This record gives sequence, C-alpha cells and structure tokens, in this order.
Amino acid sequence: MERLIFHIDVNNAFLSWTAVEMLKNGATIDIRTIPAIIGGDESKRHGVVLAKSNIAKQFGIKTGEPIYFARQKCPQIKVFESNHKMYREYSDRLYKLFQEYTDKIERFSIDECFLDMTNFIGKNEKPINIAKEISTRIKEEQKFTVNVGISQNKLLAKMASDFEKPDKIHTLWKDEIESKMWPLKVSELLMVGKKSIPKLERMGIKTIGDLAHSDKEKMYKVFGKFGKMIWEYANGIDNSEVNYKKEKPKGIGNSITLPYDCNNIEELNKILLNLTEQVTFRLRKENMLANVVNVQIKDKFFRVYSHQRKMDSPTSSTKIIFAEAKKLMYELYSKGTQVRLVGVRVDDLIDEQDKQISLFENKQNEKQEKIDNALDKLKEKYGYDFIKRGTDIEK
Repeated sequence: MERLIFHIDVNNAFLSWTAVEMLKNGATIDIRTIPAIIGGDESKRHGVVLAKSNIAKQFGIKTGEPIYFARQKCPQIKVFESNHKMYREYSDRLYKLFQEYTDKIERFSIDECFLDMTNFIGKNEKPINIAKEISTRIKEEQKFTVNVGISQNKLLAKMASDFEKPDKIHTLWKDEIESKMWPLKVSELLMVGKKSIPKLERMGIKTIGDLAHSDKEKMYKVFGKFGKMIWEYANGIDNSEVNYKKEKPKGIGNSITLPYDCNNIEELNKILLNLTEQVTFRLRKENMLANVVNVQIKDKFFRVYSHQRKMDSPTSSTKIIFAEAKKLMYELYSKGTQVRLVGVRVDDLIDEQDKQISLFENKQNEKQEKIDNALDKLKEKYGYDFIKRGTDIEK
C-alpha cells in the first residue's frame, strides 16, 4: 500500500497564538490585522523578529532580523514579547486534535507536524476531505489557521504545505512533481541553503527541475552526500518514515542578550556560568553526556563569533563543561569588545549508559556528579532558581 502523509503547518504560529490568547483575555484588537511582530523585550534589548503580521511584512520586515532594524522600517510597529510556555500549550492542543485522526504523528517543530494517514483513511474517503475537516476544526475550535500538504512521502507533503499561504490545502502527488515543483527556484527545495545556491547557479541549476535533470554522479562529486540527497529530493525521492517516537536531542544550548553592552570579561564569565548551569541541568535531565562545547558571542555591531572544543571524555559535569567554556570565552574575547549576546551549546551527545569507562579515569568526577545530582533534585523539587552555585566553581 502506498503511503499517505499530511504535513500540517500553523500559519504565522507565534503571532497567531499570541493574538488568540490576547483576544481570549479581552483584547479588542487582533494583532494579526495591524503592523505587529513577536520578539523580545525592547527595554532589555533582547531578541529578534520571531514572527510578523502580513501588514508588517509589507514594510519589508524579515523574520530573524533585530527588532531595532524592524522599528526603523516601521516606526509604528507593535512589539509583543514571546511566550514559549504558552506556545507549547497551543502546540500540545493541536497535537491532541491530530491524535483523533492518527497515532503516527511526528513533531517536526513546535508549529508543524507530519501525520502518517496511510491506515487511517477509508477506501471511500478522499484525503483532501479529511484535510479540510482538520483545517476547519482547527479554525473553529482553536481560532487560528494552518496549511496542509498532502502526498505519498514527507518531502513532498512538506513542499506542498509551503505553497501559497495562508489557510490553504495543497497536494503534491508524484505525478504532479513536474508541473508543481520543478518550475520553482532551486532555493525553495527543502534543505538547499543560501551557501549552496551560488554554486548550483554556476553549474546552470536555477530551478528544481534543472537539479532533477542534472547528473547525479556529478552532484555527488561536487557536494558529496548532500549532493546526492538534494538530487533525490528534486526528483521527489524520500523514503524516511514518520518518526512518532520521541528522539533524544542532538544538541542543547542557551543564550542571552544582555541589557547593556558588556566589555568586562569577569562579568561575561558569570553570565557564562549561569548559561552553562542551565544547559548541563537539561543535559542531565535527558540522561545524556556531551563531547563538544561551543561558546558564541555577538558584539554591538551584531557580528557573531564562536569557538568550540572537543573534550577529553563525554560529560554532563557543570564544572568540567564550564571550565572548557571559560577557555573558549578567553579565546573569543578581545579586550574592549562590546558584547551584547553570550551563548553556550553542547553537541555530539551520547546516552549516559553508552559511555566507555576508562580504568584510568579520575574518580574525582564521582564527587562532582553527586554534587550536580543533589543540586538537580533540589531544583526539580523547589524550582530552578531555588538554589545557586557559589563563586567557588569559578575560582
């Protein structure tokens, strides 16, 4: 039996969910109908544009740009702070609705899911009608809109849902690839990033159809495995399953935009410690260990610098990871640099149980693990901010 996959994507999720919540709480204006963006707290200089209304889009405001630039383009823009706890609640309600149609659901992100409908639609039912039913229910029951893409695999369903927006349902069956997908710019193909486009264009590849008709072996020689993958995608080939089992994270990170530009390395290290504590707390909660630590800073001109280092052995120790992060900070930081953002991330994660224990490994780590675990238990019981480390770890 050929598969049947839906990809459902919330239209302008963060702004839509914020608008719905505000209307529930008595707001008289729907922020989806005015120049509005979701970002951070401007007084704390935090954040970039996470979502924008269609009217804001007309001013040239782009997702991902600093709010400062957005306000220059549209001085009357209304800025609303993001609320990820609330977004997760809306996402969970949407997921719960999907469970009425299938138990094979993959969260692709907080605002989009793949649904494997293969065994959940009767012979006499049309997929488009089920999609319309889901879309209408979301609009009536949850007060926001979605796009639905329908096809035989995840790639084509995802591509279909990205066609004309908002509040649309599109199909992209395999026999529709030539007419619906091949005429699109190659930049619109899933996984083709900005860095690849100039190289593809130099090869005479401007549309997805050009890529589909290119030489597969040549693509592999130029781009390696990535070249083979995007060639297959251009031809509608994707055998990946809807992964409805929870996956472990591949990396864990956190960052903060400072309320003022900071050029004091000791202050930056205190911030770095706080971020490391949050990251390692989540790392231990997932029962995982990190092999790589990465530190990132952004200066007042929005230039981003980062360094990473592979550690001697995988760990979740706050003390060890902070020590490495601190070294990276000193490598990154130049005296006098005005820093506006600091970030810490750990990567190349493995399950705690998969760690190979060395006979020569220092047992001092056991003491640190006990301290970390004790602090974690207190935080879980009384709240994350209940207890803070002293400066001894920094010393």
